[in-house]
Amino acid sequence: MSISLTIAAADRVRTFLTRRGHGLGLRLGVKKTGCSGFAYVVNYADDLTGNDVVFEDQGVKVIVDRDSLGFIDGTEVDFVKQGLNEAFRFRNPNVKGECGCGESFTV
Repeated sequence: MSISLTIAAADRVRTFLTRRGHGLGLRLGVKKTGCSGFAYVVNYADDLTGNDVVFEDQGVKVIVDRDSLGFIDGTEVDFVKQGLNEAFRFRNPNVKGECGCGESFTV
């Protein structure tokens, strides 16, 4: 099981954690929503729970709850800037389809 970060994603997480002045790393998960079934949940982690699995890539911790891990195992997280927009992007090998707006996915 693994979650990986591109250099751009790792740099973004490190920069944001430094600005915040605290935090353990990036928290990833999924929630049931949207027209295709699931959406990614991205936050910065300030603590760990007994349900968390911790990965480390590019010197950054990625924390995933066990319930979400089966849906996002093997995902590579990238951070992209397009004009004025910037966002984390996910290359998830488990995805079977996405909605037209790109906000949700099926596995």
